[in-house]
Amino acid sequence: MGEFFTNIWNDFDKVFFQYDYYKMYLKGLFFTIVIALIACVIGIVIGIIITAIRVAKKENWVIKILDAIARFYVTIIRGTPIVLQLFIGYFIIFKFLRTGDLFGMKDSAGVPFAGLVFGINSGAYMAEILRGGISAVDVGQMEAGRSLGLSWMKTFIKIVLPQALKNAVPSMFNEFITLVKETSVAGYVGIVDLMKIRTFITTQNAVLYMPLLIIAVIYLIVILGLQFIQKRLEKKFARSER
Repeated sequence: MGEFFTNIWNDFDKVFFQYDYYKMYLKGLFFTIVIALIACVIGIVIGIIITAIRVAKKENWVIKILDAIARFYVTIIRGTPIVLQLFIGYFIIFKFLRTGDLFGMKDSAGVPFAGLVFGINSGAYMAEILRGGISAVDVGQMEAGRSLGLSWMKTFIKIVLPQALKNAVPSMFNEFITLVKETSVAGYVGIVDLMKIRTFITTQNAVLYMPLLIIAVIYLIVILGLQFIQKRLEKKFARSER
């Protein structure tokens, strides 16, 4: 039994401490979080735009066309795997971004590209989350804004959207947690994230299981930390509604 644990420690030391490999794990974690943050911001912006189009009154042909495009976008994004979208973006649509560095940082090539692709993916889900948040807002809020002489857009932005965002914050935070986990496929196109770091370290040391376990623990710690923050936010919003 003692020899078993000794071998495990030796493998851990070989893929974590030797040659300062722990710095590579930290770099992969940093890029993973950055990709998720970029994607979350882009997703929220796209989600707000799509939601505004979807809930707007179809009073003219421009809104009707935009609504059809929005529906098509949500259907395509939600109906296809993120890995497929990543490959299409990398090899076809966003080729100009795949070599772009993040503020000139070493090994960050492709991070802006990954953030954009995951953001486009997240936008479809954020739109549905926000639509749910808007449905929880009393319809009288829109009518009250219009009765005060505000345009539909101003009423939506100043009155309805803030309330919808508040209602949707827990679900939006959950989408961010999902993004952190989904970015694990970014390494498939050579982007340096936690899973890509695992490939490099395994190649150097021929130890397969230990890097996987280390990365699993890192993801678990990050996700548990985010879930803790999410629960605190939910409690805070619940108290504010009393």
